[in-house]
Amino acid sequence: MKLHLSAPSETLIKSDIAITGSKSETNRLLLLQALFPAIKIENLSNSDDAQVMQEGLQISSGTVDIHHAGTAMRFLTAYFASQENKEVTLTGSKRMTERPIKVLVDALRSLGAEISYKKDEGYPPIAIKGKKLTKTQVSLPANISSQYISALLLIAPSLQNGLELELVGKITSVPYIKMTLGLLSQIGVESSFEGNTIRVSPKSEVVASTQVVESDWSSASYFYSIVSLCEVGTEISLSAYHKDSLQGDSVLQEIYTHFGVETTFEGHRIVLKKVGNPKDSSFTFDLANAPDIAQTIAVSCYGLGVACYMTGLHTLKIKETDRLEALKAELTKLGASISVTDKTLTLEASQDFVKDVAIDTYNDHRMAMAFAPLALKTSLYFNDAEVVSKSYPDFWRDMEKLKFQVKTV
Repeated sequence: MKLHLSAPSETLIKSDIAITGSKSETNRLLLLQALFPAIKIENLSNSDDAQVMQEGLQISSGTVDIHHAGTAMRFLTAYFASQENKEVTLTGSKRMTERPIKVLVDALRSLGAEISYKKDEGYPPIAIKGKKLTKTQVSLPANISSQYISALLLIAPSLQNGLELELVGKITSVPYIKMTLGLLSQIGVESSFEGNTIRVSPKSEVVASTQVVESDWSSASYFYSIVSLCEVGTEISLSAYHKDSLQGDSVLQEIYTHFGVETTFEGHRIVLKKVGNPKDSSFTFDLANAPDIAQTIAVSCYGLGVACYMTGLHTLKIKETDRLEALKAELTKLGASISVTDKTLTLEASQDFVKDVAIDTYNDHRMAMAFAPLALKTSLYFNDAEVVSKSYPDFWRDMEKLKFQVKTV
């Protein structure tokens, strides 16, 4: 599906948007629910990834196809490896077979798991024969994707002796690790995170509870970007969010103050208001703890005509696409001067907007949504616009609520 997107007739927007549950929290809680059925979950994400995770957890044998869902690949690898009498082949899209899984497989094998590669060493598809894992100690490089770490932590309470996980080196994506430990705590699992060692105690059963998933802060990022590019006085209200969020992307509240956006909490709603212009002409951000909002911030900076330098982006190379190269390609089409390395991005200040550019989305939901706010500056086309369903199926409908002109080509 190809879409044409253009700005509302007025850029002083006032609107309310309801965003469904966080994909990150949903997939963690779904795995915990599979291990501990006494858990009930409300406000589940309606994303493709959450649907794939739910379907995968119901399979006991045969092939489990997770399509583009990287979180499901990592979490289900750990889940099936620890489940006796379950034997599956875990596979996905062509891009998924290019995304490494070796670090997690090696860690699970060291705990006694039986996992083999069906094609290329270190990559899906993988064959898993579930076993009772009794070993308790494992180590992982600390600078890898937090999803590998969280995959092990989520199955840890179901292991007979729990788990002691040592992270070797400098830890990145700490908020996602803390999110996982926070959710474990909410269901009554004891854990500790001291220095580079995480310990999770075993738990044979948990007390029945209802876990309510907070709405997704990553999805909120696109509205922060929209507000930043609109007139002073613009207000968008989003639900439902917590002041004490477990999500690392809640750092948006602080980052977007640099771009003149103020965040206030009204009950479980946040109100984003444009109160001024960018404070500086150039910004530096270390996004090691929140890499998923890098695309949104880069696009906001370009739309505002400010320069930025971003570090801590090494995990973006192995996402749905190589997000750094994709950002470079699409922003360059629009007229930007941008350079990237394997872990940094440099954008020069510019406001030369090429009109009617077709944005390629690379099978990456965030490429589509991060670029959409630029329709406030220039009309755009989006190739394969339906990719947003991976995390936010209602995105284009919500853009229409803000009076953006959304037309299928």
